Amino acid sequence: MKERYINPFTDFGFKKLFGEEANKDLIIDFLNSLLENEHKVVDLTFKKTDHRSFKRVFKKVVSSSKTSN
Repeated sequence: MKERYINPFTDFGFKKLFGEEANKDLIIDFLNSLLENEHKVVDLTFKKTDHRSFKRVFKKVVSSSKTSN
């Protein structure tokens, strides 16, 4: 079976992990860990601001690897 992953160190990968409503809890936890009790994020709103072609960027960021079982 072929595994696929997204590199979180790229712009696209970071946005895919932390910039989608489905992963809202991840970005809230991430921000709260950075703020360390200075402030607490309890909610946020996502806005579409990136207008680049999804397919073009996706091809550059997604990698694949083979696994052996």
